[in-house]
Amino acid sequence: MSPRGRERRVIAAAGAAALVAVGLNLAFSAVAAHRRRKRRELPGFTAQVNLSAADIKRLADRIIVKSKETYDAVAAVPLDKVSFSNVIAPLAELDAQQFPLVQACVLPRMVSPSDDVRRASAEAEKRLDSHFQQCRQREDVYRVIKAFTQKGERIGLEATRFVQCMVREFEHNGAKLTQSKKMEMEKLKSHIDDLSLKYIQSLNDSTKFLLLSEEELAGMPLEFLKELENTNGKWKVLLTNYHVTPILEHCKVGSTRKLIAVAYGQKGGKENIAILEKLVQLRHRFARLLGYPNYADYAIEPRMPRTSRKVLEFLEEMSEQLNDLANRELSVLKDLKMKEEGDAQFSVEDLLYYMKRAEELKVDLDIGEIKQYFPVDLVISGILKMFQDLFALRFEEMKDAETWHDTVRLFSVWDASSSDLLGYFFLDIFSREGKYAHTCVVALQNGCLCSNGTRKVPVAVLLSQCPKEFDGNSALLRFPEVVRIFHEFSHVVHHISNRATFSRFSGLQLEGDFAEIPSLLLENWCYESISLKMMSGFHQDITKSITSEACQSLKRRRDIFAGLKLKQEILLCLVDQIIHTGENVNIDDLIKDLHPKVMLGIPLLEGNSPASCFPRIAIGYDAVCYSYIWSEVFAADLFASKFKDDLLNQHAGLRFRNKVLAPGGSKNPLDIISDYLGREPSLQAFIQSRTRNSL
Repeated sequence: MSPRGRERRVIAAAGAAALVAVGLNLAFSAVAAHRRRKRRELPGFTAQVNLSAADIKRLADRIIVKSKETYDAVAAVPLDKVSFSNVIAPLAELDAQQFPLVQACVLPRMVSPSDDVRRASAEAEKRLDSHFQQCRQREDVYRVIKAFTQKGERIGLEATRFVQCMVREFEHNGAKLTQSKKMEMEKLKSHIDDLSLKYIQSLNDSTKFLLLSEEELAGMPLEFLKELENTNGKWKVLLTNYHVTPILEHCKVGSTRKLIAVAYGQKGGKENIAILEKLVQLRHRFARLLGYPNYADYAIEPRMPRTSRKVLEFLEEMSEQLNDLANRELSVLKDLKMKEEGDAQFSVEDLLYYMKRAEELKVDLDIGEIKQYFPVDLVISGILKMFQDLFALRFEEMKDAETWHDTVRLFSVWDASSSDLLGYFFLDIFSREGKYAHTCVVALQNGCLCSNGTRKVPVAVLLSQCPKEFDGNSALLRFPEVVRIFHEFSHVVHHISNRATFSRFSGLQLEGDFAEIPSLLLENWCYESISLKMMSGFHQDITKSITSEACQSLKRRRDIFAGLKLKQEILLCLVDQIIHTGENVNIDDLIKDLHPKVMLGIPLLEGNSPASCFPRIAIGYDAVCYSYIWSEVFAADLFASKFKDDLLNQHAGLRFRNKVLAPGGSKNPLDIISDYLGREPSLQAFIQSRTRNSL
């Protein structure tokens, strides 16, 4: 029997897991009984999407009770009696059955029109997060799972990976620590969270400002100046991105750019530098408590590179490969500065301004005019058609389905050849009060095989804040918004294409580096004429699509000065890795040393303290800032190797769907991509793609 067949057999035969499923289904049925409104049955999807505040509380209570019962049952298994059916299968089934119920509780926080429902959802999310954190720290359950790994029972490859992931997750959460060590770990986490918040709060301080004269702001657009407060004849410039970035891009006065750059670079002050250094020390203590030599190795172990050494090697090689391109770009900027200011001495504060000047000279593109070609409805219909054609899918809108708002649309997804149901997705793209403010994708249900042999299909929600119709006309999208929606819909298709056995290997629960690769690959379709024309049309005459010349200009605008931009990003990533691998690193000294080495001799701006304003290192991306560049490199190789010459080749799209998207996290991501490419991924395709359009 094949490994996949063996996995299907052991899960379907797991009696304990079946009891978990029955208990959870009864729990959900009890909540659903409170709903009077009829809803259309959706095969393979059972979770409610329109719960009341009281329903959410009851469902969260039942989830916690059933989860505890299952964990207690697994913990009670004698170590000499452990088996797949009484240890692993119940936990897998619990995940499969609970995930859509948990999401039914927490999604309303982001989408519900009701204040009461959003509050109930947020409270449920806190309770559920706390409960699951405690579950992942249970030493008694961890001990039983470890006993199973040592027993040597034969299971399939995907089941083996599932067990390995569980063990790593328990260990990452301190399950094998003594009680006193667990308490120390929790104190460290709490201290880290407090310091991270304090660092960000300092950066978000919008009270710091400079007063500048009109002469000092020469070159700034009139629209920008109109938004500034005038105080005694001077303009009040806040030290926020909304004011600082436009000035660094447009202000003709070099001394003003320098003044602004230094002030912003010191915004966090010595206090933030001290906070970041303390944060790094605490993270190292946290990692060593769990048995890792440093925090970077702790953070990277579950990701594609596995070790910080691999990341450093990647970043150093990338920086070296970019040297020729970045040097050519820098020469162009120096020439521009010489013509405009009579001075070729180039500094950090000059980068954005002269990049903008060069872009204006070299890229013929009117962003305001481009927007006229992207009515919301046309963009969405074009995206849907493109993904159907490329990946051999069929989307069918379900008009009478229950949703949480009358502007939300629901689609079923079918395989175009076999007519198998693959999943569902909700489109909730229009702005409204109380709704989550950003474009993103949320999984409502993961695709997986259940203990009774049936399959739950993946269900996703695409959220955005597109403007609504005006005077009966579809609202227009800015091009970055088009790219963002396209990118996120790629996540939807990735999720729905998943055919893994286990819920945790869903397309939206992948290792961070791997999760972004398909979407970054597919972003390329937003910069190619044949595909961009499919989702564009002049708003007054949609038969007139965007011109080929405009498409080329959009691509060139994306790639211009890619070498220098990536060098800046690599500098940040190197700092992130080095401070999270070394002990007692002086962060300011490190940046002063690295800056001219990475940035082709450009020194760090005198008086600047970059360590005081590195939000990604402080929270959210600590030790993993490299991830986006890593994913971009893999995506560029995939595009150049498999799609570049025939963007709408359905055979290539279907093969990508089956070979890369379908496995989800059930296989090693590096193996998935290497098998698909027939070789190890390479930096060259990425460098070449950016070099081709940079200047």
